[in-house]
Amino acid sequence: MHSSRSASLTSPGSPGSPKGGAAVTPLQAWIMASRIPTLPAAVVPVLVASAAAWGRGSFHGGVFVAAMLGALLIQIGTNFANDLYDFRKGADTEERLGPVRATAAGLLSERDMARGTVVVFGLATLIGLYLVAVGGWVILAIGLASIAAGVLYTAGPFPLGYHGLGDVFTFVFFGLVAVVTTYYLHTGAVDPVAWMASLPVGFLVTAILVVNNLRDIDTDRAAGKRTLAVRIGRQGTKIQYTLLVAGAYVIPILMGRAGMVGGPYWLPLLSLPMGIRLIHYIWTAQGAALNLGLKNTGRLHLLFGLLFSIALLWAGDGR
Repeated sequence: MHSSRSASLTSPGSPGSPKGGAAVTPLQAWIMASRIPTLPAAVVPVLVASAAAWGRGSFHGGVFVAAMLGALLIQIGTNFANDLYDFRKGADTEERLGPVRATAAGLLSERDMARGTVVVFGLATLIGLYLVAVGGWVILAIGLASIAAGVLYTAGPFPLGYHGLGDVFTFVFFGLVAVVTTYYLHTGAVDPVAWMASLPVGFLVTAILVVNNLRDIDTDRAAGKRTLAVRIGRQGTKIQYTLLVAGAYVIPILMGRAGMVGGPYWLPLLSLPMGIRLIHYIWTAQGAALNLGLKNTGRLHLLFGLLFSIALLWAGDGR
């Protein structure tokens, strides 16, 4: 995939340089469009679900690798689609406070981004065929629904992200669906452990989106993008973030008390100081300063997920 825009131009504001910066190569543009800092949102659900399955005495290496690659590709494809359709709908403008978007900056053409989206989702589908062979046709339906939701987040006549449904989409597909489906592929069953383990994953990945939408309230409102943050305002969005982060820490305690996790159920609490600092930061930061809150919420999601995965390696019988 090559950009039809020249990436060798170096004059300020040229298509090959984001916001007047240095020239960007096509490879760098694709990496930028992949939004590497968002990829833990795909990694954590697979880690948590696989650890929970291991703790229950059922783990399959092929499933782990395929699920991880498939999740990463779906995340990247969703990012590509978001980059393209936000540009087409006028949501990514020079007033945007977040990181540079490849299509809006002219680093990749609309045609390039559309092709990239198709290729990445196509690769995810091919990998999914192995998972279908393992888990049956229900996995095919879930995979296709995940890809469709990734595209319809910003595309189509009723884009989810433009009608306040982005938070629900993120919680369901990057929390519940991702964890429970991966657990099912390992174990061949779904039980309360899978559902409970999916909740903190969904809470924290949704918190990442909440920071993003809090930062973009003004530009999203101007573009007609009615995110939940636009609908409930800054105060309501900060409360939402607080509840999501706090809720994530309640679940491991409940699982430990219920005997779903062995001795180290408290491990995710080691990241609580970071969570508290982030809540304070989100309540005090404004505008572009929220980019740091966005990045660190992603880091919290990853750290919590790693600690939670270690805890889940111990089964309910204390192994």
